[in-house]
Amino acid sequence: MSRITVIGGTGYAGSAIAKEAAHRGHEVTVFSRALPATQLPNVTYVLGDVADESALSSVIGNSQAVVGALSPRGALASSFRDAYRTIARLADAAKVPLFVASGFSSLRPAPDAPRYVTDLSHIPEESRAELTEVAALVTNDLPATPATLDWVAISPAQKFGSWVPGERLGHYQVGGEVALHPEDGGEISGADYALGFVDIIEQGRPRGTHLNLGY
Repeated sequence: MSRITVIGGTGYAGSAIAKEAAHRGHEVTVFSRALPATQLPNVTYVLGDVADESALSSVIGNSQAVVGALSPRGALASSFRDAYRTIARLADAAKVPLFVASGFSSLRPAPDAPRYVTDLSHIPEESRAELTEVAALVTNDLPATPATLDWVAISPAQKFGSWVPGERLGHYQVGGEVALHPEDGGEISGADYALGFVDIIEQGRPRGTHLNLGY
């Protein structure tokens, strides 16, 4: 079993990933600014801020896999990509693979087609900045990291989140950076996204892989 640190492990995606990994017997540490109302069994919680590099370095350095499950909102609205640059640098220095819980907008509807983020006119204006930041992390920042960093970005289907939690069906499909269901974006529950996510951690993928999970 592996030592897995989930940065931002109290959010929707992060908590589902932490739960799945712990259920499989991995040694899971959640790094977050606050404790959740209900703590997951067999998970160690470490309080800290991603702006605190020494605290980040401590949990990353003790890991065999790092999961980034941050969102560009609240305190991270203006520093989301900077936080990930630090996480990537520390993971590279520690020789630890980085798995990023990404968003649907960084995917493409077809090979070589513009990514969904290029047209967010159908998205409420208050959500566009967040989607743009997450997509830029995958399309600009991660590819610019040193060749020595082993990273994988994993995007869910479009219908994914606390607003459509769904049920655990115990299966999923894996696609590349082209959406599995470009006609409607597809869907996946939090539990099944976590199922696929932890499978990918366990299986390993080549550096610089961008995947998407859906039904």
